[in-house]
Amino acid sequence: MDVLRGETWNRPIPHGESEYGEFYAACADGRLLVQRCPVCEHRQFYPRPVCTKCAATPEWLECTGTGSVHTFTIVRQYRAEPFGSELPYPLVMVDLPEGPRMFGRLTDIDADDVRIGMAVEAYAVEFEDGRAVPHWRPAP
Repeated sequence: MDVLRGETWNRPIPHGESEYGEFYAACADGRLLVQRCPVCEHRQFYPRPVCTKCAATPEWLECTGTGSVHTFTIVRQYRAEPFGSELPYPLVMVDLPEGPRMFGRLTDIDADDVRIGMAVEAYAVEFEDGRAVPHWRPAP
């Protein structure tokens, strides 16, 4: 997964330590992670301290960083900066081949061209040293 570094982050800083801290650090290393339960094999995202199926302690599973758009919405009205100057923009729910779905911003595409089922790939944007968040773009 590509990581964009050195750009000024002018958005709210994502909070979260424990499970999310590890997730953000992995993104900064170019790895997209979900959790996998070593007991029941359930896979989940967003990160949590326990498996949502059997309550065991989950492990990390590195993903391919690819997926397909399960559903989406186009944000057309939100005037707070920096988002207001970027309108309209798509937000997508991505089906990962590893099992869970992941929510995020879809970039590098006109909002009116987004389609359910389209192939996407993850990339990360560093928001502070050693921490990044995933974004999505159309797969080549």
